[in-house]
Amino acid sequence: MASVTLRALEKRYPDGYHAVRGVSLDIADGEFLVLVGPSGCGKSTTLRMVAGLEEISGGTIRIGDRVVNDVAPGDRDIAMVFQNYALYPHLTVRENMAFGLTMRRMPRPEIDRRVAAAAESLSISHLLTRRPRELSGGQRQRVALGRAIVREPQVFLFDEPLSNLDAKLRVQMRAEIAALHRQLAATVIYVTHDQVEAMTLGQRIALMNHGVVQQVDAPLAIYHRPANRFVASFIGSPTMNFFSGTVSDNAFQVTSGGPRLPLNTAAMPAGPAVLGIRPEDFVASMQGDCVPFATVTLDMAEHLGHETLAHFTLPGGGPAIARLPGDAAAQVGHRVDLAVRRQALHVFAADEDGRRLN
Repeated sequence: MASVTLRALEKRYPDGYHAVRGVSLDIADGEFLVLVGPSGCGKSTTLRMVAGLEEISGGTIRIGDRVVNDVAPGDRDIAMVFQNYALYPHLTVRENMAFGLTMRRMPRPEIDRRVAAAAESLSISHLLTRRPRELSGGQRQRVALGRAIVREPQVFLFDEPLSNLDAKLRVQMRAEIAALHRQLAATVIYVTHDQVEAMTLGQRIALMNHGVVQQVDAPLAIYHRPANRFVASFIGSPTMNFFSGTVSDNAFQVTSGGPRLPLNTAAMPAGPAVLGIRPEDFVASMQGDCVPFATVTLDMAEHLGHETLAHFTLPGGGPAIARLPGDAAAQVGHRVDLAVRRQALHVFAADEDGRRLN
């Protein structure tokens, strides 16, 4: 395996569209890094530049100790797994998995050994004589994974490989990909727009927006300390609640007579700001290290069994959601006294960049 280093990577298209803007990343040998972000953020374009499928407009791509800017895709020693599987319909599973090795004129015994080992690890040995049309979506994805594994590349690249699968199968395949990474100790760059995939698979996450990397860190570090308002809004479901207001005397005053909350942090400059509170950091009664928030009237209550999502509108603060216990007595029109965990207050700048202030 090998490390991957991106330095000031750029992609401009002839029409002037600037898809990737100065992306720099250090991906360690054996690391599982997830590129995540909304559609059009540049994550797939970045991956395709690493693969050599897109020309770069600037910057450097290094795999191991070798700069590969001008190296053909087939010579970069990478394997890519695509969203649409890209299997040859007229070939059997065994032939699909062996195709790349056959084209390289590898000895037949070595091809057979690699295909058998990969099929065994993916539990598809019984499917080797079938053709893609005879397989389910999950089985086709396993074949695509097997085709990548048999190459024994330095780096695996995944481009939204699970997006065509149903929800239950996505959960199963996530677990299998994670287990495969542990087994192979492989260097993986994985692209997805699904934050659940990012949080559960990645050792680190690189979150992108408008071609720019917004934050790179471990999943829980990003969740608990988002670098800016975009990161805070993208990671987490339901999304973080935001309330406009002002900071003064180390407290946050929500606009239009909303609650005033003490900030348990070093002094911040006074002025306009945005307060962020995750739904699970609201509580329906004072407990532990909490501060009073407001008495709210519920607009809607989603009873999901294990939790209740209580929707409310704070005067001057817009719509918001509190995640309460599943047995919470919450109905439309109920008034609920909400408090918030003191350590869970996120304060962001009120400008467009929305950088974290506390």
